[in-house]
Amino acid sequence: MIAIDTSSFVAYLSGAAGPDVDAVGLALEHAQAALPPVVLTELLSDPKVSEPVKGLFMQLPMLEVADGFWQRAGLLRARLLARGRRARLADTLIAQACLDHDLPLVTRDSDFRHFVELAGVRLVVGSTRR
Repeated sequence: MIAIDTSSFVAYLSGAAGPDVDAVGLALEHAQAALPPVVLTELLSDPKVSEPVKGLFMQLPMLEVADGFWQRAGLLRARLLARGRRARLADTLIAQACLDHDLPLVTRDSDFRHFVELAGVRLVVGSTRR
C-alpha cells in the first residue's frame, strides 16, 4: 500500500510520464493506493474534475486520522520550521498521515524531502521531481 500525493495523482490523470506516475498506475491497478484526507480534499476541490473522476477518488481508501494526529502534526511542523525548512500546512498533514500509517508517499513535490530528512517520511523511490 502507498499513499498518493495530489501532485502525482494530477500528473497521472493528465497523462504525464515519470516514475511517480508509474507508481500511481500500479497502485491503482493492484488496489494498493490510499489517500491522506488532505489529498482527497485537494483533489475534490478542483471544479473542473468530472464526476467519474470524483467517483474514483472517493472509492479509494482514505487514511484515518488517528488519536493525537493534530498534536503530532503541529509538533512535526514546528520541528521543520525551527530548522528553517519549508513546511506547508497541507504537506505537514500529508506527511503525518503517512507516518501514522507507516506508508510511503508517492509525490512530485520536492518539499517533502524535508519531511524525509527530519521526520523519517518514506518516499516511493524516484518520486520527487522538482
